[in-house]
Amino acid sequence: MPRFHCPVRLVEGQALSLPPATARHVQVLRLQPGHSIVLFNGLGGEWDATITRMGRSDVAVSVLKHHATEREPARAVHLALGMPANERMDWLVEKAAELGTASLQPLHTAHSVLRLTGERATRKQAHWQSVAVAACEQCGGNRVPDVHEVADLAAWLKALAPVDAAAPELRCLLSLAQGTSPLASWLQSASSASPVRFLSGPEGGLNPHEESLALAAGFVPVTLGPRVLRAETAALAALVVSLAS
Repeated sequence: MPRFHCPVRLVEGQALSLPPATARHVQVLRLQPGHSIVLFNGLGGEWDATITRMGRSDVAVSVLKHHATEREPARAVHLALGMPANERMDWLVEKAAELGTASLQPLHTAHSVLRLTGERATRKQAHWQSVAVAACEQCGGNRVPDVHEVADLAAWLKALAPVDAAAPELRCLLSLAQGTSPLASWLQSASSASPVRFLSGPEGGLNPHEESLALAAGFVPVTLGPRVLRAETAALAALVVSLAS
């Protein structure tokens, strides 16, 4: 059954005109009155719905039964990454949303090729958020990960709240330095309910100064193994390992 993200309050029995973006997606599929669809607003669960009217630019539905269905991982994993170049960031956002990341933080770093500021950065953030929405529509996820606005690494690290000893957040830094711990082994020693914030660099990784800033912010250097992975592959591999641990 077709699934659509509908970022508004949804209530059983509600007669609703779909938001413009959602309506366009319904119209693209050439659905007609009487067709059944599924709606989710990103706040948990999903609703059955039936199309009641198809206008030229608007679509009306009747919201039916709510299902408290959750397909999210038990552990929340937040990805913070130096943006890879070209279209690889689009691919990374799509696959990370499919796998179940809780959020994505695009970062400017010393080795970043992709540089975004002002209106261009705002447009890219909105585009990546729409990619995450489409991925959740496809994969069945009912909670859309937030794609945060682009930030500079040093400023982002400085703004991070201190780790709360009562409810610790695990902070992992992908590093090629000697003496790093395998990510899987390090996570096995921690509670499976603890959220993870994973930081990785762009092509070329983070420089020594950036790594030292991350360590000062409570990040632990970890490795994914002896191979040097592409920036987008490393972030997704870390996500999979973190979700499986």
